[in-house]
Amino acid sequence: MYYRQQQAMRREAERAAKAAERAAVADERERKRLYLEARAAEVAANNADLQARLDELDGLLAATLAIDDYIDLARLKKKPAHPPFNPGPLAVAAPPPDWNAFLPPAPTGLAKMFGGQGKYNQQLAAAQQAFAQAQGQHAAAEADRQNRLGAAQATYQQQCQQREATVAAHNAEIERFAKSFAAAEPGAVVDYFSMVLGNSVYPDDWPQKYRLAYIPESRQLVVEYELPDLDIVPAVREYRYIKTRDEVTTTARPAKEIRERYINVVTQVTLRTIHELFEADRTPLIDTIAFNGIVDTVDKATGASIQPCLITLRTTRDEFTPINLAKVDPVACLQHLNASVTKRPEALAPVRPVLEFDMVDKRFVDEVDVLADLDQRPNLLRLTPTEFESLIQNLFTKMGLDTKQTRPSRDGGVDCVAFDPRPIFGGKVIIQAKRYRNTVDVSSVRDLFGTLQNEGASKGILVTTSGYGPASYEFASGKPLELIDGSGLLYLLGEHADIRARIDPSELD
Repeated sequence: MYYRQQQAMRREAERAAKAAERAAVADERERKRLYLEARAAEVAANNADLQARLDELDGLLAATLAIDDYIDLARLKKKPAHPPFNPGPLAVAAPPPDWNAFLPPAPTGLAKMFGGQGKYNQQLAAAQQAFAQAQGQHAAAEADRQNRLGAAQATYQQQCQQREATVAAHNAEIERFAKSFAAAEPGAVVDYFSMVLGNSVYPDDWPQKYRLAYIPESRQLVVEYELPDLDIVPAVREYRYIKTRDEVTTTARPAKEIRERYINVVTQVTLRTIHELFEADRTPLIDTIAFNGIVDTVDKATGASIQPCLITLRTTRDEFTPINLAKVDPVACLQHLNASVTKRPEALAPVRPVLEFDMVDKRFVDEVDVLADLDQRPNLLRLTPTEFESLIQNLFTKMGLDTKQTRPSRDGGVDCVAFDPRPIFGGKVIIQAKRYRNTVDVSSVRDLFGTLQNEGASKGILVTTSGYGPASYEFASGKPLELIDGSGLLYLLGEHADIRARIDPSELD
């Protein structure tokens, strides 16, 4: 009997052990399944992040098209918002003393018959005295409450006046700014369009840095925009989980794809920026935009800080605004606009800007620079035709050209034939100068191009003391013509000929 029980217990123990073993195996299998699911989810999330990043980069241009970039300055005005006056406990007066609370009980019965009246009279006199004292204390407390309430109301009114004064000063500043902007004062124009670009929402890791300058003579806005570098495009093409090695691996994105995607980013940002600026200009004040897209980086060969220009173009409102940006290929669109785009972005190979930002007269960039020595510098508009001829010839000689002065033109400018001695890039250069106060007409640019073709020259340069209109820039686009306006001339004179000059038409009035 005992033996059978022992055998049954042993069999039961073996069954329990096997059940526990099966449970452990099942538990381990479940644990592995959950682990594999977690790794797969991690890889899927990484790939989803990659795709989201690519979608974000592909949609940079489209993201701005549904947004009105115009800033209504009137809406920047504020209205004073005053919180309600809250005096707290001071708003409630304490109740006056109640005589019934002080009145002693009148004597009754035996107390009234045996001298209780005299005692009552004493108590009544004391009560009257205490009541009068309480009334005095209440009156003093009420007067103090009224004084403190009046002081709180005065403080509240003072705070309201301060808020109103602050808002009034803000609104007055907005009005002054609006008037300066409407008058096309360069500082106000730059500030307004800086706000426009500042409102443009980009990915969090975007540089979002830029410099603007406004040249009123040619109604031209010059933009130097900092682009992200090549790292903005994910170097990883895909994440994979290798089950046998329990390892997450990556597939590199091909260099060609990175280059193509980066160029697409650069071109989208360029079109987006120009679109936002033109759309925000309702006055309008801008006829032409010159755009330079730069990268602030380090030269890996020398360790020096560099800012290569990767894309540049000049376009006019009439040329740009009819373009349907929702349907264009950004690269093809910029080819249509005669933009220069780097061929090797991975090598930071620069292109030559259509207009160096630093060539813009500082008066049009920074209103703080008041040019204190203005009166000490020669006014180019006061030079004689012969002096102006010599100035232009000297400038281009200093810049490395072999210049030969020809005949003076009737308008007091100078025509020069110059030779650029550089191999390949050099050749015959035709230079025409216009000492003008008003905008140079497009006919002068056409004449220059005709002269260039007649002379068999490789390049034509038109220099003026004023500016150019959009038709001039449109005509020169894609042709071997360079248009140098007054601010550019001042820059070149200071940079290459060590001549600090100015252009001030007001002295001639």
